[in-house]
Amino acid sequence: MSTPTLRIASASGSVTDRRHALAQLAQQDDIQFIVGDWMSEYNMTTRGGAKSNGDPTSSEFETSFMEAIEPALEDIATRQIKVAVNAGASDTKKLHDALSAVIRSKKLDLKVAWVEGDEVSALLQESVQSGVEFKNLTTGRLLSDWEFTPIYAQAYLGAWGIVEALNQGADIVLCGRVTDASPTIGCAAYYHHWTRENYDQLAHAFVAGHFIECSTYVTGGNFSGFKSLSASSVDLAFPIVEIRPQGDFVVTMQEAKDGMVTADTCKAQLLYEIQGPLYYNPDVVAVLDQIVIRQQAANRVHVSNVKSIKPPPTTKIGITAHGGFQAEVHYFLCGLDIAEKAALLERQIRHLLDESQYHTLKFRVNGSCSSNPSNQDAATVDLRIFAQSRSEEALSQANFFRPCTDTIMQSYPGATFAVDARQASPRPYYEYFVSIFPQDQMRHICHLPFKQQSTAIDPPNETVPFQHDQTSYETKSPYDLEVFGPTTRAPLGYVVHARSGDKGSDCNVGFFVRHEDEWNWLRSLLTVEKVRELLGRDDEGREIFRFELSQLWAVHFLLKDHLDRGVASSSTYDVLGKNLAEYLRCKWVDIPDKFLSRGRI
Repeated sequence: MSTPTLRIASASGSVTDRRHALAQLAQQDDIQFIVGDWMSEYNMTTRGGAKSNGDPTSSEFETSFMEAIEPALEDIATRQIKVAVNAGASDTKKLHDALSAVIRSKKLDLKVAWVEGDEVSALLQESVQSGVEFKNLTTGRLLSDWEFTPIYAQAYLGAWGIVEALNQGADIVLCGRVTDASPTIGCAAYYHHWTRENYDQLAHAFVAGHFIECSTYVTGGNFSGFKSLSASSVDLAFPIVEIRPQGDFVVTMQEAKDGMVTADTCKAQLLYEIQGPLYYNPDVVAVLDQIVIRQQAANRVHVSNVKSIKPPPTTKIGITAHGGFQAEVHYFLCGLDIAEKAALLERQIRHLLDESQYHTLKFRVNGSCSSNPSNQDAATVDLRIFAQSRSEEALSQANFFRPCTDTIMQSYPGATFAVDARQASPRPYYEYFVSIFPQDQMRHICHLPFKQQSTAIDPPNETVPFQHDQTSYETKSPYDLEVFGPTTRAPLGYVVHARSGDKGSDCNVGFFVRHEDEWNWLRSLLTVEKVRELLGRDDEGREIFRFELSQLWAVHFLLKDHLDRGVASSSTYDVLGKNLAEYLRCKWVDIPDKFLSRGRI
């Protein structure tokens, strides 16, 4: 008989997360499972690229995971905690062997399984050679028209390899690239004995996994209401979900730690990285537009009413290619006439460069000089010259750095470039192509070395085709904004929360309000046209999809191909799209005075 006390903690949201979490959770908290994510689109490209290059210095798995788990192993063994993680990158078998060696050296009785099947380079090549076309999920372009040659491909696996490993007695399950939520889904399905057809339960576990996959993003990190945190907050608690047999769950966190779990932190995390009302996973599709998020008690938020659709026959695939090389030079401009100074410098440098050598060459002024600045730094802005080329020689010191800097004596008043020129040296970068791949062509395998056996994981039997373009709509029966009374011109973020993120080169951003009577104003204000207006010069006319989550008083927008090819190759500062929300929150709109009187976020 299943018990409703399942507690799963997240110990990592990225390769750069704080490494102490796993050991602390294993030692201090009343939990049965620990999950963690050390993967991202960026290290999928870099690890995969290094493997395809035969780089002998590359570990090909995420070493920071080893740093995190090694001090936790004794407590994991003593307290019989199960662990499932995304950390294998491009060589999960190598990670298994490394971790198993550490366990043996500590003389611990821990059984380690690993999941294979995410690396699909050979399968992709076979499909391409047989004439199958792959469409980019963000740009709509075909792989056959891509100007780059694939060198590595990795697909996102579902949770059932993890379930099989746990059913066979594994204590630790290592994955290379399952979906971010798959470890949580796998632990919940194993614990509650769900079948592959328990779609509503799986959909709830999927959303629970989404809440904790970014670790402290749901406990106050990356939160537009961060000023609500204690002034002394330095060590935010890592999150815990309690999942019931029916699927509904509570989000909570480590005790005696900084941070907070509120309905608003949960709403913000839900809106992060989704693409529409349908949230896709290889095992189930979660339907989000009627989800209910309710504050149950301090640092306890109950989540329910997640609907479901059968899984797609496909899963997401990331394809890596050598992009070439990139380099950048920075100049500093100060005080008056910033735009004119930047224009003069750009003309002079372009005159000295052979622009035919670069497929990307951008001059960008970042920041602005404040009015009557308080010191010189407040009056200084950065001009970034960013270039990419197929040729390393085109970005050599002689062909790029020197033409960019040799013009300094004839340029704008105060012309100064960054004397640390390490970024001006050519360094390789990767291009990334995101598409979908048939699950029934993949070789999803659960390896159980402690039993000297392996088990093939079948693809889903019943599926519903993947929707490339989800429902997009403007609000129904919008209000005339004048009915909300007198207004004051002020930043949108004074009364509106937001969260944004990346998927490939797409950028999503969700907005929500704190009070129910603000909802009709928000949904009436934030049209696609209004978002284009707020984007300003960053709007390049690409598609924008819009939908609403009325139960959350939230509006979500998906900006197609907004991030210039995505994190691995983007020419922008905001390569992950995380600052789009903060940019749009700082834009001025007419806000009803009665909302402003409640105090700003």
